[in-house]
Amino acid sequence: MARMNRVIVSLALLLVATTGLAFAQKDKGEEPTSWIYFEVIKDDNGKPVRNAAVILHAVDAHGKQERGDLELKTDPDGKTNFDGVPYGKLRVQVLAHGFQTYGEDFDIERSKTEITIKLKRPQGQYSIYDNHPATTQKDPPQAGDSKKPN
Repeated sequence: MARMNRVIVSLALLLVATTGLAFAQKDKGEEPTSWIYFEVIKDDNGKPVRNAAVILHAVDAHGKQERGDLELKTDPDGKTNFDGVPYGKLRVQVLAHGFQTYGEDFDIERSKTEITIKLKRPQGQYSIYDNHPATTQKDPPQAGDSKKPN
């Protein structure tokens, strides 16, 4: 029963997001569109990332994000897709628990576009208070030095 409720809520959210993207297209019914296939995998081992949020933002000619966006979720195989993305710039953002946020702009120019996204684990923060190995500083070459550095 709980699974059925989640499916209904997911479908409702997809309908609302799709409607928002349709309004953002500004009468682009005559322009060509692309079917975009996403695969989200882990950078370190290539395994799929399930339930990652893939957010699509339309980008105008000046590189500014337009109003309206669409959020997709990956399946257990790390895949999701959407048909009807207009040609042009598309900003893709991917969020997943336990991974760094990913973002990149893509030029959509074909009727079918496949995009593979590799998510990285978060890196540790650098602190001046942690113990770091001492680095040796080499003297800069002097004028007239004919030796080349190794």
